[in-house]
Amino acid sequence: MSHIPYIENIKSWQESFHFYHSVKVRFSETDMFGHLNNTVPFVYFEEARIEFFKRIGLMQKWTLSASTEIPVVANIQCDFIKQVFFDQHLKVYVKVNHIGSSSIDLHYMGTTNEGEIVFSGRGTIVQISKSTGKSSPWSEEVKELLMNDQKFQVN
Repeated sequence: MSHIPYIENIKSWQESFHFYHSVKVRFSETDMFGHLNNTVPFVYFEEARIEFFKRIGLMQKWTLSASTEIPVVANIQCDFIKQVFFDQHLKVYVKVNHIGSSSIDLHYMGTTNEGEIVFSGRGTIVQISKSTGKSSPWSEEVKELLMNDQKFQVN
């Protein structure tokens, strides 16, 4: 896994995840070759990300009608490590890797229940103003929520 630029040390990177969301590969998520279609991990990343945001209380804030900000995906990538097949059970981990003034860099890791890494990923989420469509800085309260249970660098 030395070819994945956002992972310096696979062991310490893997151990730094605390939150995961379980998924089961559905038949409709496989391709004609019988393995997980290459678009599906992005759906799994979204599911895990939303569950993570719910867990720390951010999703509830963003979905209030009075909320003035929303999160948007600025970029996202996936690195495929092992094939995944129909009916496999996976754990999709998510963690905050870095907090910027209005963005966060999230890392993702998909594993079998036995802990074997099958895919990894990273992506940037930006908080934007609903009214202007421009980036909106994190409040100190939100930064605290994002730092909960996480090990990363804050600038």
